[in-house]
Amino acid sequence: MHILRIGADATETRCAEDIGAKAANLARMAARGLPVPPAFVLPVKLCADIIAGHAHAENHLRDGLKEGIAFLEQATGKRFGDRREPLLVSVRSGAARSMPGMLDTVLNVGCTQDAVHGLIRATGRPRLAWDCRRRFLESFGETVLGLDAAGFAARISDLVGTEGADNDRELDSEALERLAGDEQLLVEDHAEGLLDDAVAQLEAAARAVYRSWMSERAQTYRKLHQLEDLQGTAVTVQAMVFGNGGLASGAGVAFSRDPSTGAPRPMIDLVLDAQGEDVVSGRRTPDTADAIRRALPRTEVELGDILKRLEREFGDVQDVEFTVEDGKLWILQTRSAKRTPRAAVRIAIDLVHEGLIEQNEALDRIAGIDLASLAVTSLVSAGQPAATGVGASGGIGIGRAAFSSESAQRLSATGEPVILLRPDTSTADVAGFAVAAGIVTAVGARTSHAALVARQMGKPCVVGCHALKIDPVAGQAQFADATLSEGDWITIEGDAGRLYLGRCRTVETRPEAELGEIARWQSSQAGGLGTPVRAAAQCMPL
Repeated sequence: MHILRIGADATETRCAEDIGAKAANLARMAARGLPVPPAFVLPVKLCADIIAGHAHAENHLRDGLKEGIAFLEQATGKRFGDRREPLLVSVRSGAARSMPGMLDTVLNVGCTQDAVHGLIRATGRPRLAWDCRRRFLESFGETVLGLDAAGFAARISDLVGTEGADNDRELDSEALERLAGDEQLLVEDHAEGLLDDAVAQLEAAARAVYRSWMSERAQTYRKLHQLEDLQGTAVTVQAMVFGNGGLASGAGVAFSRDPSTGAPRPMIDLVLDAQGEDVVSGRRTPDTADAIRRALPRTEVELGDILKRLEREFGDVQDVEFTVEDGKLWILQTRSAKRTPRAAVRIAIDLVHEGLIEQNEALDRIAGIDLASLAVTSLVSAGQPAATGVGASGGIGIGRAAFSSESAQRLSATGEPVILLRPDTSTADVAGFAVAAGIVTAVGARTSHAALVARQMGKPCVVGCHALKIDPVAGQAQFADATLSEGDWITIEGDAGRLYLGRCRTVETRPEAELGEIARWQSSQAGGLGTPVRAAAQCMPL
């Protein structure tokens, strides 16, 4: 079995069908000299055999991981699980087509007790080391061992309360060491000696990522988006870079243009002193633009330049995950951004005007959109909102309140529109997203995986609505001076991030200028030789 090496002067590329779109794009960026941490990839073809438990696949997995880790050690000058200069890695999924948040990731793999001491020795930062250890235990426990995230969340909450802190970012190294000890007690009875064996951790994490292909949420997503012909996921193992090393570091997601409206301006969310899952999971609210500029004054400009470069390279709006480690920017992933139908039309027109794509390509990209029904819906005299959050996906949603995917499906089956309200954005709710007329969360970011899915489905979405106290068990939400119960009517305004109780009146307008330009393109092509037929995708180097 051949593994693909990425970075450290390795310039080989492979097609997305072989190594997944994520890894294919990563290799393409590395070959263009962008700041990408070195990585290696186990191929898609191994996925089905690992899931089936075939012995030859297990041998290929072990051999591929051993070969790949040797490459990363050479590329970084570190050693996996070492007590002096430890290498930690992330283990990520990636199918030939993007499935945001539906497959698993395990971070900080290799963070054994020896590696913790090695990180302290190498960096002089005990807080960073113990934060990586507790994050590894949480990620490994939830993803590989199948433990309930609530157990970890309860321990974090208890310690934050005991220490008188506002959140886990305020915990010092001594508190994080105690947290790691408490979490180890939670995990070790299920771990069968894995917690301090770096190689065994890596093998178990890679198997878990492959097996996430058959998770309920992944199968539901593939069914909803007609992706059932995909053959599986690849596994990308990448050297960790640390956004959790203090306020000169952070993790974030950036869009090269607004994926909700199509406006030609970047949309960037970054959480200081954090790792990537803090952002994309929707569990953390991003820091303000002012805080980021003070802490990382050069990052916004550098990232903006990279976003423009990636748009030119890929000919489309990009969704980029990145980490800043002690002021240095690293790009971890890029992919074509999920967008609302309204944004798709504007973006297609703008890319033609900018010379990035041709008219026939633009028409091809919007072929699945019903242009006749494309309209911008606005509220009429809605009054003061009951609560305000962050607009993550534009449009107006009106429906009956539901507080779980199950209740959303039940209410929807009666023929009523539904607004799904959740404490945070979870991709496990994808079945509820599919039937909802809109989505609301109390915490989270506009760049979280669930917000991406909402935009792809064309659903209005409001996140980070802190004034909203949602209790899924009781089936209700508390506003400042009102209670919303399951089945009550609610209206949400996805662009402005506003929530209104009851059913508000709306008015629709059509984007006539944009629709007129598209009609002229279609007429021009009809009068010529027609839109060229695009060739079937070939498995060739990118």
